[in-house]
Amino acid sequence: MLKRVDFYRQKRFSCEITGSSGLSYFDALQSELDASDEVDDAFPDVLKAPILRKVQFSTISRLDHLVDHVYEVANSLVQGFHFTTDALQDFKNDFYPGEPIVVKFDDGGRAPGILREKTKFPELIRPDGSLERAAHVRYTVSINNQPDEYHNVSTDHLTRERKTFTKQILRSFLKKTIEHEAWNGAPWCVKPKIAEHYHIKGDMPPHLTYENQMLQRKANLAAKKNDFEGQLLNFHPNLPQLKPKGPKGKRGAQDAALLNEAYQRALAADPGFSKIPQAVQQQHIEQLIKASGGLVQFNGFHPIAAKSQPKPPPPPPPPKYPIEDLELAPIRDKATRPALKFLSVDAPTPHPTTEDPGSGILMRSVGPLLETWDTLNVYCEVFQLDSFTFDDYIEALQLTDDTYRCQLLVEIHCAVLKKLVNDVNDKNGQVQVSLPESNLPESEDSSLANDSALPSPTPEPEFKPAARTTRSSLAKSEAADMKSGLKNSQLSALETKIHRAAEVEQSTRLYDWKARLRKRDFRNGQWAYIIMGLLLQLSSDPRRRKACDDVLRRLAPPDQEATVETVISQYPLLDINTRVKILEILCMLSLETKAIRNYMEDCNNNMTEFRKERIDMQRKRKAAMEDLRLLHEERKDLQPESRTASPIPELEEVEDSKLNGATEDEVEAEDEDEVMDTEEEAPHQGRSLRRANDRAAQRQRRLEEEKLRKERAQADKAKKPSKQEKQFEKVLKKIEEAKEQIREYEEEVLVIENDLREADCPRTRVLGKDRFWNRYYWFERNAMPYAGLPDSSTAFAGYANGCVWVQGPDDMERQGFIELCDSENAQYFKAFMMTVPERKMIEEGQTHCFNARQWGYYDDPDDLDKLIGWLDKNGVRETKLRKELQTQRDKITTYMGKRKEFLGSSQEKKLENGDVATRISTRTKTYHDPASSRRCFAWSNLTAERENGHIHSEPKPPANNRKQTKAAKKAVEEEGRQTRATNRQGKVLTRQGSRYTF
Repeated sequence: MLKRVDFYRQKRFSCEITGSSGLSYFDALQSELDASDEVDDAFPDVLKAPILRKVQFSTISRLDHLVDHVYEVANSLVQGFHFTTDALQDFKNDFYPGEPIVVKFDDGGRAPGILREKTKFPELIRPDGSLERAAHVRYTVSINNQPDEYHNVSTDHLTRERKTFTKQILRSFLKKTIEHEAWNGAPWCVKPKIAEHYHIKGDMPPHLTYENQMLQRKANLAAKKNDFEGQLLNFHPNLPQLKPKGPKGKRGAQDAALLNEAYQRALAADPGFSKIPQAVQQQHIEQLIKASGGLVQFNGFHPIAAKSQPKPPPPPPPPKYPIEDLELAPIRDKATRPALKFLSVDAPTPHPTTEDPGSGILMRSVGPLLETWDTLNVYCEVFQLDSFTFDDYIEALQLTDDTYRCQLLVEIHCAVLKKLVNDVNDKNGQVQVSLPESNLPESEDSSLANDSALPSPTPEPEFKPAARTTRSSLAKSEAADMKSGLKNSQLSALETKIHRAAEVEQSTRLYDWKARLRKRDFRNGQWAYIIMGLLLQLSSDPRRRKACDDVLRRLAPPDQEATVETVISQYPLLDINTRVKILEILCMLSLETKAIRNYMEDCNNNMTEFRKERIDMQRKRKAAMEDLRLLHEERKDLQPESRTASPIPELEEVEDSKLNGATEDEVEAEDEDEVMDTEEEAPHQGRSLRRANDRAAQRQRRLEEEKLRKERAQADKAKKPSKQEKQFEKVLKKIEEAKEQIREYEEEVLVIENDLREADCPRTRVLGKDRFWNRYYWFERNAMPYAGLPDSSTAFAGYANGCVWVQGPDDMERQGFIELCDSENAQYFKAFMMTVPERKMIEEGQTHCFNARQWGYYDDPDDLDKLIGWLDKNGVRETKLRKELQTQRDKITTYMGKRKEFLGSSQEKKLENGDVATRISTRTKTYHDPASSRRCFAWSNLTAERENGHIHSEPKPPANNRKQTKAAKKAVEEEGRQTRATNRQGKVLTRQGSRYTF
């Protein structure tokens, strides 16, 4: 019972009258009841009975054809279909007594009325066969406003009200009132209750029943087989009705002789065999052929094969594209996917293409590297960081010397740490993330900074034995103490083998990592110790213990002293993979803070407002387009007759150069004549030409006509314009203003769509997937400007990431669609002569990503075009990816080119606005600053300086300098207001709502 109710609640039912699908059983039933009432009210009652009588037992299979037939066809039959009645009438032009109609008068007037009587007049034919009177119908109608007056009119003067008798209403009425059985050729029948109500006979004619239809089809098939060559052979010369066409060739004569002899023996065994009807004999022979597998054998005679062969099955219908990508047949000669480039040194291909083979980046770190860069740039406003390029980010993480001098590396760590714990003056330094309980004992003053002297050590308590101790009890307690001490020593020895972070934290328990973080004590690399303390507490969580211990054994190695200085000195020795792991942990923690969550909520609210503004702008643009259309119509009406349609500006010069229909060659010839023959030129002393004077006179006449034409044009132009011309000029001016307004609306819509894109920060949007479930990302697609913040310190680079990244398939996708079981692999191999992994290796070329932890990228516009050409538009996934890449192609290739240009330029071209390499002179030699050869050293945190007055790694300015700091901050803000764009409320724009080039 519950399963049945659950089945009724599934949205798989449809309304029989309206055709609405995707409904539950109860919703579909209610929809049918409501639609039934509406159809009953809308359909004329007078027409119900005649229409139902006409469609009763109709064999038109499709309801649409039946509706068209009843509505439009008159006194004729549709080819291939028939009604049981003698003739059909055109219900569109046929009316019935009691029906509301509209009377059309000869003067064009109309009046509603009621049809009272209907009289049919048959045709009259003279004795000689000529037509005396055609068949026609006359109607007696009454006008609503004139109930006592009756008019006798013909069919041409009557019509129905609009929407009273339409195809849609007729279809709904028929769908409600008629039905047919589920076999091909079944006639339509009026439902029993409705047929009883309108007194319509429900007895189906015998020739339309299912049994007779099947017999008729069998007879038709038998007739077709009877005409087939060689199907029935000549059994006896006395049976001409069974004689088929004569067999051709020697083999046909032998077969006929054998069967004739077999017939004679059968006739001798059963004399009544010759009296069997031909159809029964034919059916009997067919059964014998079918039972013997196509061979007939009579009492030792040689078997003869039946010549009739079964028809081959029809070909399957062509697939409806797009379909599953891996179900498409592989194209053998098609080019493979363009080769991927890899950022890591352990690429999954034998001969990878890497940009920097000595980078030291492992493949397991590429994903977290992209994740942390995207998080820091998407939420850079929350962290108060300037945006930075992906290449600068990698370069900063690879630094081994001058690590603490790189502001980009230091500011990233300090900015994220500040969001985990509040300032000491903000809610008493509340921790914003959930941390596991620390195994180390905490002092009472560890929550706040304590700058006083260390307290004097307390004396150890003396051992107090329990009351009534004996010699045996003392021995047992000493053994237990020795055992516990040995266990503790073993545990401590085990811990010291991994790292000494706990000892470092224990030595600074009065001023631990939380106290330093609350006081924002990041100077001289103290932030490295804060990271160590945070990871030590996070290692208490079993899920994070392995990752934290791997970092802690490098920051606090077991073979060095357990001091803060050791931790600070060990961080520059970390490789890029360990640093990426640290930042991954910090970024994951930062996503739990209220600051990030509030920022997401603000972005969602902004997106809602942007959508409303976009709808408003699109509505205004639509209204402006309608106004422009009306202005164009007004322009056509007001255009003066003397003024032709305004020509294309580019063609005006060409039209002016043609003089009275002269060709270009004639004009050039005339120009040459004008240069050679002038009045100032001396007369030629040589032989004179015959018609030289005539040509000169003709040229002079043309010049005068042209001069006169120009003078008339200037005079007409100088005339005072008429009132119509003034209105025409005003309309032209309004048209230009309307076009300008439409352009402004379109630009505003583009700006709002860009704001929507930049505010979409909850998740990273994927471009799509290819046939092998590889994911494609363009990280600038959403939640950030295409080239980073426009007021960033490295905005001159002109790009943010500049690459399309490719991620391998997920484990579930790989196991479910690529690495199939043996039976599925065999089936796929049978269809395409290869397995899915083999197809992947062939079609992807020489570079592959086998799982979701492997990443490759494209940074060349030509490779992007090749990738778009490689994608198959008939696949479900690749058609979406192809469409998205084609949409974003221009932007992607633009920033790919900017990245290549920036990385390939010299150091002087990279650092603009006076950012050049500096040199320090000493007594003996010139010292070259290593920072001058690093791109990442050009980055500075201008956002923190504008908003806080100092960068994150520096302490707050002293109290006596706060006024100067505020004045400097105010000056910077004023300068920013003058240079930066503002929003509609006049406020300085952040990333969202900004106006950038796109």
